[in-house]
Amino acid sequence: MARVVVTGSSDGLGQMAARLMVDAGHRVVLHARSRERAAQALAAVPGAEAAVIGDLSSIDATCQVAEQVNQLGAFDAVIHNAGIGYREPHRLTVDGIASVFAVNTLAPYILTMRIHRPRRLVYLSSGMHRGAVLDLTDLTWSERPWNGASAYAESKLHDVILAFAVARLWPDVLSNALEPGWVATKMGGRGAPDDMDAAPRTQVWLATSDDPQALVSGKYFYHLKARAANPAASDADIQQQLLQACARISGVAVAA
Repeated sequence: MARVVVTGSSDGLGQMAARLMVDAGHRVVLHARSRERAAQALAAVPGAEAAVIGDLSSIDATCQVAEQVNQLGAFDAVIHNAGIGYREPHRLTVDGIASVFAVNTLAPYILTMRIHRPRRLVYLSSGMHRGAVLDLTDLTWSERPWNGASAYAESKLHDVILAFAVARLWPDVLSNALEPGWVATKMGGRGAPDDMDAAPRTQVWLATSDDPQALVSGKYFYHLKARAANPAASDADIQQQLLQACARISGVAVAA
């Protein structure tokens, strides 16, 4: 059985994935941004081992989340599920950067570099990443006029770039990305048309399964099947530029 951390698991797909894993006998640690939400998450996922707490829009708090995870011991997988949606206004974090970039891009980067290396890493992206126009010169949206949908799509491309960069740099880790589909979560909205039951299953499969098709790295998935990703994600130069930018903005170095 696997031991897995799931970020953003106080509701939505993260909570659904956590329940599936607990029901299958895996050991699961939840994450929420506050003590109140952590208590709610633990009540909603009976059998979860613990919950770590921290607001992933804050660089310092994200580093503290990583430390809490490390204090709990070794993990087989981390599912980077937490995210902000495409309807987010231009809101600045305590660090003075756009919240969409902070939560969707920078937090997974920091946690990847600060949590003791697991055997598997899983990053949630979106089909919207294919239409993203990558701008590595203004990642924090400090110069560009704000567009929530564009910021979200770009951040989800960042997640695939990060997954593929880690797969290239850390050959001992299985690092993959996926899109869960457009489903009727708080983020997706009530009118979302995709299959809610299928939405959390790919991340669980990538984090825990011994299926040979899940034991791969540097791949992108949708509903348990490999799918083509934005070609930019496979560009090693783009990967390095994103990693270096995240290191500079966060103050957290790329782990060797």
